[in-house]
Amino acid sequence: MQLTQPVSGPVPAARGVFCNRTLNLRSIQVIGYDMDYTLVHYNVEAWEERAYEHCKGKLADLGWPVAGLAFDPSMVARGLVVDTERGNLLKANRFGFVKKAMHGTHTLGFGEQREAYARTVVDLAEPRWIFLNTLFSLSEGCLYAQLVDLLDAGKLPGPMGYRELYERVRDKLDRAHFEGQLKAEVLANPSQFVVADPETALTLLDQKHAGKKLLLITNSEWAYTHSMMSWSIGQFLPNQGDWRALFDVIVVGARKPDFFTGNAPLFEVATEDGLLRPNIRSIAPGRAYFGGSAVQLEKHLGVSGDDVLYVGDHMFGDVHVTKRVLHWRTALVLRELEDEIAAIEAFSSTEGQLEEAMLLKQDMETELSRARLALQRLRCGCGPRPAESEQEIEARVQHLREALAELDTTVAPMARASAELLNPRWGLLTRAGNDKSHLARQIERYADIYTSRVSNLLYATPYVYLRSPRGSLPHDPVVPGGLPTSGVG
Repeated sequence: MQLTQPVSGPVPAARGVFCNRTLNLRSIQVIGYDMDYTLVHYNVEAWEERAYEHCKGKLADLGWPVAGLAFDPSMVARGLVVDTERGNLLKANRFGFVKKAMHGTHTLGFGEQREAYARTVVDLAEPRWIFLNTLFSLSEGCLYAQLVDLLDAGKLPGPMGYRELYERVRDKLDRAHFEGQLKAEVLANPSQFVVADPETALTLLDQKHAGKKLLLITNSEWAYTHSMMSWSIGQFLPNQGDWRALFDVIVVGARKPDFFTGNAPLFEVATEDGLLRPNIRSIAPGRAYFGGSAVQLEKHLGVSGDDVLYVGDHMFGDVHVTKRVLHWRTALVLRELEDEIAAIEAFSSTEGQLEEAMLLKQDMETELSRARLALQRLRCGCGPRPAESEQEIEARVQHLREALAELDTTVAPMARASAELLNPRWGLLTRAGNDKSHLARQIERYADIYTSRVSNLLYATPYVYLRSPRGSLPHDPVVPGGLPTSGVG
């Protein structure tokens, strides 16, 4: 079976592999993978709408007035932060300063936001803040925002605060995932919920034939994992082979992130329907196991630290913990990156006009500041005496102010459009105004590489040497367009 067309020419930017820390894939001995939203990608709106409905149904069973609520996929985005003290959803920059905020479904104006957060820095180590790590968070964030409106209106049973409300939503959504009805719907109709990528199978085959040991480490149970991997990977293997043959170790029910930090016992999945028995033999390729720990895998494989690359979509459970605790190399799958790059490319001509206008605005503001200072010195009788008269300087100040006001009418709509790229409420995932978003900072800190899908590694090849660009600093020289000559970090 021909799995994909031969690679020729440049790889589209949206299918690139982006490097924060130099990574020589040739030296990697083991590549581990998460499953959900990593090897198996879902139709986000279809999956999250069903998760939302299941959670809403459980709340309706408690007598909550939720019948009129509906899932809105544009209301939230990955990388937002829930403020459980105020009932708000936030977008913060890399320093933790809040750049956008929404209370319930109401977007806070500048004054409201400043009053609430002028003295507040988001620190994810504090229990007040909940980071929406994955695409599975969209239903959670949307329902929570809508329920905040109901709580404020006195329509929910009390007494209950915003923290308790979040915990109720989180509990009911966890139950929707764990009780199996939602996954049963997916298994019954995978084509509705799963976005197949035939190139993923070839990516794994290339890596295996290049001598890499492959791991699958997922929190999903065996029956669901087997069905999803058969549908997403197995059907695209030569002769529709068994997907299990690709992996040296398969772990289901891993309980990440505890899998990476603990030392739980390992069980073997003894039957196709998922019955378990204690593992008393050595770990065998193609067999599935339940539980266990990363320490056991390192010992079994004879590897540790930067011998291993782990690939997942969860910023904390897959990437942060493996980097901080195990010092594994890390890769984050950020599927939204494809739409983000497409939006940036489509806006590039307008962005160029905006940059030119902002450079002109900066020059005019500099000239205005100098004119005001000259006027101040003239009136105070200090400093060098300007060549112009007071009336001439006043006229120049007035002219510059009028020109800046006129320029702002041109800049404002372009700046607003730039801030609304990808999502009209929150903008780009990786940007917060002109700065990096809090999500981008987490990616930069914990993900050695990031990409939109696993199959992008197909184009990079198992032998790629990925080099990080030289980081830019505010004092670096710039070239036309505002980019540092040393490159963008």
